[in-house]
Amino acid sequence: MSETLLLAIALLPLLAALLAALGGKAIGRAGAAAVTIGAVALSFIGSCVVMKDLVVDHAPSFNGTVYTWLISDGLHIQVGFLVDHLSALMMVVVTFVSLCVHVYTLGYMREDPGYQRFFAYICLFTFSMLMLVMSNNFMQLFFGWEAVGVVSYLLIGFWYTRPSAIFASLKAFLVNRVGDLGFLLGIAGVLYFTGSLDYQSVFAAAPAVAGKSVMLISGHPSSAMTLICICLFIGAMGKSAQMPLHVWLPDSMEGPTPISALIHAATMVTAGIFMVARMSPLFEYSQAALSFVLVIGASTAFFMGLLGIVATDIKRVIAYSTLSQLGYMTAGLGASAYSAAIFHLMTHAFFKALLFLAAGAVIIAMHHEQDMRKMGGLRRRMPVTYWTAMVGALALIGTPFFSGFFSKDALIELVHASHLHGAVYAYWCVLLSVFVTALYTFRMMFLTFHGPERLDHHAREHFHDVGWDMKGPLVALAIPSLLAGYTIGPVLFGGYFGDSIRVFPSQDVVGQLGREWAGSLHFALHAFVSLPLYIAAAGVLTAWVFVLQKPQWGDAVRQRLVLLNRILANKFYFDWFNEHVLVRATRALGTALWRGGDQAVIDGMAVNGSVGSIGRLAGVARQLQSGFLYSYAFWMIIGLAALLGWFLIRV
Repeated sequence: MSETLLLAIALLPLLAALLAALGGKAIGRAGAAAVTIGAVALSFIGSCVVMKDLVVDHAPSFNGTVYTWLISDGLHIQVGFLVDHLSALMMVVVTFVSLCVHVYTLGYMREDPGYQRFFAYICLFTFSMLMLVMSNNFMQLFFGWEAVGVVSYLLIGFWYTRPSAIFASLKAFLVNRVGDLGFLLGIAGVLYFTGSLDYQSVFAAAPAVAGKSVMLISGHPSSAMTLICICLFIGAMGKSAQMPLHVWLPDSMEGPTPISALIHAATMVTAGIFMVARMSPLFEYSQAALSFVLVIGASTAFFMGLLGIVATDIKRVIAYSTLSQLGYMTAGLGASAYSAAIFHLMTHAFFKALLFLAAGAVIIAMHHEQDMRKMGGLRRRMPVTYWTAMVGALALIGTPFFSGFFSKDALIELVHASHLHGAVYAYWCVLLSVFVTALYTFRMMFLTFHGPERLDHHAREHFHDVGWDMKGPLVALAIPSLLAGYTIGPVLFGGYFGDSIRVFPSQDVVGQLGREWAGSLHFALHAFVSLPLYIAAAGVLTAWVFVLQKPQWGDAVRQRLVLLNRILANKFYFDWFNEHVLVRATRALGTALWRGGDQAVIDGMAVNGSVGSIGRLAGVARQLQSGFLYSYAFWMIIGLAALLGWFLIRV
């Protein structure tokens, strides 16, 4: 594994993005697509070579500085790479999904006037994500963290002529800034207590930091490590859309569908999961922080899944599913099952990107219709999309032998095995989420692909199945959605992550499950005598009855549960609270500071007040300038008398 190879993996997408953005007519639409797809393909191949070096050839991890930016008071700010088994897995996932999205974009954005700009953005996003996962220090991590946030803002608001897209991009940007403030405070805490931003140095100093405390409230010392970890996790809450900083992700569906697959399923939203796993040497020293992570993740998994049941926009259903699955991963992190969370991150990236791209194919075929109530019966018109989407749906609900089953059921078992505060609550949340996931997933499948056709005249007139430039990525993603779970043995229980992830023996729930591990086949067969499978089956059956057999029952339930339906339709009033309480309070405070501070104090007293005072003083002084010689002589005599008097007093 050479430094040159790692630089090529990271920088090729950046160079391609610059060419696509600045090439203009010289490179053209076809050239922009070719150069960006080629660059990401080469990065993917390079990532596979890195994975082969680490896993097959047992090469040592790479941890080195590529460039020293500045040195200040002994602090080294560097660009460097830490490429171990954890980052190598992320590199392969990011570049593979990005490659599929790039190819898919050929068909999806073919008629869009911003075709060339779109390719530049998504390639730039790939570079930003690679810099994040390959970093070996907090400063570079923060650079990648902010870069993916900026590019996601550009991509969500890509169709900038739509007010809803502009609102969604601003909302995503501002909510992420709230999380990023916590993240920055956490990094500041790391620097304050360790004197370094380098991962290796910080992790080595973790035992010493764990023994220190800070005085947030007089007389009540708090653990320094707990404070650092919670601040870092607040950053993850924003980026990985955990309650209550989740509100930006559903609205971000205003961007083109390839963005939903790339950013909101496989890469950007998983950055927070990756970061917490990377920081496992710190989080292990704070059970309070782990309990906080566990409860937040489990709550997100259950309550955000409920919102998918009432959504009617096909992309928003998948968006709420993403929120719920990110909650599963976060709960796994809180249970110290970091490797299981990363494993679910990997499998989820494949089947969720598949579902988003399948939804995009349906939207294009329906001439940009996204309301599932206006679809139905599409499995006959779009067989490839239907069957690949079915693979993704079965993986999502945790069907045995599909990839999602291995990662999701393992997470449920590991949360159940945890003894942290909040673990019982978390277990019931993730267990009940199995039913919710199956219900909204197959409600979406049945409304979209089954039952009678409900296409309006316009959609029926313009309906056309998508080409293989969009079907090809669906098939490519369906394969790992089906098979990736079979790597659970070596990844979870075979020591794949090695020293990349550190867990205390007393909190090693993965190790406890590993002692009972008897192979993938046994794990899948054991599902038939375990609770989650039958809970999922109940969810699918409920969706089948309420959507296909007795749709009138759904109306009856909504009429009986008016209050619950109103709460879900208003998304637990998080948006209402933000807009009517937080935003109004912020505006009121800003207005008060503007009128009281800016207008009254600064302008009124300091600026205009000083000007007025000088003017009045000048007006008085001007009266002394009469222009008469006798007047000046009089004041000279008065002045001379005053000086003589002062002199005589002094003597």
